[in-house]
Order: sequence, then structure tokens, then C-alpha cells
Amino acid sequence: MTAARLWRPGARGWLGILLMGPSAITVAFLIVFPLARALDLSFQKIRISRVGGARLPFTLDNYTRALGNDEFWNAAEISLAFVLLVTIGCFLIGIAAALMVNQRFPGRRIARLLVALPWAVPEVVAATIWAWMFDGSFGVINWLLLKLDLISGPIAWLSQPHEAFAVCTVALIWSGYPFVAVMVLAGLQAIPEELYEAARMDGAHAWQRFRDVTLPALRPVCAIAMVLVVLRVIRDFATVYVITGGGPVGATRSLAVYTYEQAFSFYNIGYAAAVGLITLLLCAAFSTMVVRRQVAR
Repeated sequence: MTAARLWRPGARGWLGILLMGPSAITVAFLIVFPLARALDLSFQKIRISRVGGARLPFTLDNYTRALGNDEFWNAAEISLAFVLLVTIGCFLIGIAAALMVNQRFPGRRIARLLVALPWAVPEVVAATIWAWMFDGSFGVINWLLLKLDLISGPIAWLSQPHEAFAVCTVALIWSGYPFVAVMVLAGLQAIPEELYEAARMDGAHAWQRFRDVTLPALRPVCAIAMVLVVLRVIRDFATVYVITGGGPVGATRSLAVYTYEQAFSFYNIGYAAAVGLITLLLCAAFSTMVVRRQVAR
């Protein structure tokens, strides 16, 4: 088929296939093949995967071991706690920041830049800074609290379970709320001003306008943002691992950290693949539920 024939109306389908072919091959190589490989490894009791090595017998031991393992369920509970607290924190701060920078005031462009700035900082760099700030010996947080006479002695933030979990939660919220703010800000600017004018004419005050006009209009944007924030928190590895390494005593060992430890610390490749696929199924189920509820509206 010549190039001239491809542009004819009846041949547009072939043209689309040719144009999308390279992208489809790239996606298959980067996503489909690793996923299929992980699925295959999850059904093998294998410790180290070798390219071209003989395939081990099919088994469900990895999945039964994960579902019956207290460490797996503890990591799942920690991931769920991270998801709930970080999502709530990101949305509260993100919506407040978006409402603020959506107003007209001098320096609004600088304010918008500052709101989005944490999102641009690499995760490893941000996590290293947070770990330094909360260091029990020379961290700036202890220094500040001591100067203000709020504590009588240094706090070992990263050596105590609850404190370490709180530090990781704050770090994840700090790096995640700018995304929510940007999404909500885009949604706010898409709301017609006529809706607010009509609400004012009906006597609605600021809270009523926010409740009856802003929130319903932002529901689709918030649904998408929620899915992406939840997926980010579940898959986050760098922030938690750099700050606490999953400790102390497993207090911050999320599913991502647990999967990494099983794969690269204990070399349980098949078991780690099974845990990763279970996590993938949980993420897919949550995303599907949120999208279906949004479409149903």
C-alpha cells in the first residue's frame, strides 16, 4: 500500500495502525512483558530469576504464603493507614491551597509556584531532607522545639514506631498535596462564574456556594485525583525507605517496602512477585470502584 493510498478515507484505519504501531510495541515491551514475567514468577517457588533458565513447576505456594503471613497483613494495614491519612491530608491542604491561589491578589503567580514547588522536588532528595530535619541528635525540629521550650529533651523521631510513622505521613502529605492543589485549581477555573452569580442572587453565602456549587463541580476532578493519590501512596517506596528503611520494628514497612525486602534482601523473587501482583489487584479494584461510582453519577 503506497503512501498516497493511506490518506484515502477508506484506508484511514491502516494509517492509524501504522502510526500507533511504535507506541503499542513500546507499551508492550515496557508494561505488558514485565507484568507477564512477574505473573509467571509468582507461580514459581524461585529465589533468583535467571534469563533463559529452566522454568520451575507451577505452584500456588507464594499466594497461600502471602495470604497466611502476618507480616504481609501488617504491611497491608500500614499501607492502608498511610493511604487514609495521606489522602485526607493531601485533599484538605490541596483544596485549601487551590482556593487560596484561585483568588486575585498581588503575588498570585509566586504563590502558585510555591504551592507546586514540593511536587517538583525529587522523592529521594525530599526524603533525605525530612530524615535530616527529624534526626534525633542534630535535627532542626528538635532544635526548634527545644528553643521554644516545648520539649525537655531531644525526641528520637525515627527510632520510635508512632513517631516514625508520623514523620513518613507528613513527608508523603508534603510531597503529595501540590498535585491535588493543581488538579483542583484547574477544576475551579473551569467552573462558570454565572453559577456563583446565580447563587449570590439566591442569597447563598460563601459556605453555601462552596457546598452547592464548588464541590459538585469538582467531584469528577477529585475522583481522578483521589485515585492517583492512592496509587502513589501505595506504590511509594523511596520516601519511606530513605527516612526509616521500613522500621523501627516494621512500623513503617508498607507493601512496597515489604515487596522490596522480599525480592532484594531475602531473594524470594517468586514470593515478592506474588505480593506485588496482589497489591496490583487491590489498586485495580479500588480504581475500578471509584471510576464506576463516578460514571454512575
